[in-house]
Amino acid sequence: MLDEAADAGPELELRAFAIDATRDGERLDRALAALVPEFSRSYLQQLLEAGSVRLNGRPCLRSAHKVRAGDTGEVELRPTPQSQAFKAEPMALSVVYEDEHLLVVDKPAGLVVHPAPGNWSGTLLNGLLARDDKAALLPRAGIVHRLDKDTSGLMVVARTRATMDALVRLIAAREVTRQYVALAHRPWLGARRREVNEAVGRDPRNRLRMAAVDMDKTAGKAASTLFELLQNCEHGCWVQASLRTGRTHQIRVHMAHIGHPLVADGLYGGAPAAGMQRQALHAFRLAFVHPVTGQPLAFQSVPPADLSAALRDWGLRYNESEWLKSHAPG
Repeated sequence: MLDEAADAGPELELRAFAIDATRDGERLDRALAALVPEFSRSYLQQLLEAGSVRLNGRPCLRSAHKVRAGDTGEVELRPTPQSQAFKAEPMALSVVYEDEHLLVVDKPAGLVVHPAPGNWSGTLLNGLLARDDKAALLPRAGIVHRLDKDTSGLMVVARTRATMDALVRLIAAREVTRQYVALAHRPWLGARRREVNEAVGRDPRNRLRMAAVDMDKTAGKAASTLFELLQNCEHGCWVQASLRTGRTHQIRVHMAHIGHPLVADGLYGGAPAAGMQRQALHAFRLAFVHPVTGQPLAFQSVPPADLSAALRDWGLRYNESEWLKSHAPG
């Protein structure tokens, strides 16, 4: 049985396709992935093996078959959770800035950014598709970076393809400032500022998480985070983190690596405390030069209620007006 179609029901669709000159000599599975983009390449390979693809009137079972310009065919499709994931779903979104080129949203904890196994609906991407018809014309509805499901805070989203490409370039060039605050276990020791330069890759002992790795032994990518102690208490520390790179779970991995796992971050050694049931991480500041107008933009988001309550529980001082003043643009 096809894994992705197991719960799809009986509905079938015959999708005709034709191979043009740009795909001459390409593998059939790769060509199908481009011609039928709402289905994964792995699922299309399963369709091929099941005899559900016909090429030039005859069944074709080989994913590696080389197609030629002028070939025609059809594929028998079933709806899957993945193929139906890119649907508009109205939801309340906190938009802190918007113009014709981009918008900045303040993502709540618990909201998944884009569809994935286990979360094929109810994501930020679904909400963006409902909010703006133009989002459907963009890859990933204009999303150019992500936050983990249980991380709250600021994200920039493109509204045009030109803006999306420009934002991707800015992020790659490290010209987008992304700063976070985090509540972590154990009091901070040593210098108030500490730069952690440790490559991040898949944990060889647990493939479900990331780890600081030695790239001579394990695949990974260079990663750099600048940490600054904001306040200490007997239970732990309240820190600011500035991303120099943007690797998966980077702040969570680096904090755990230096002995300060985030509160309630069970994946990396943290435990629930001070009322926090999700990792105590918030993207509080986002700054960049507008890729179209050239205007410097900077946005702040105060820690949400659960994180603010945790600070008070641990006796850490937090005042919203002082926070906004101390982190004002400029």
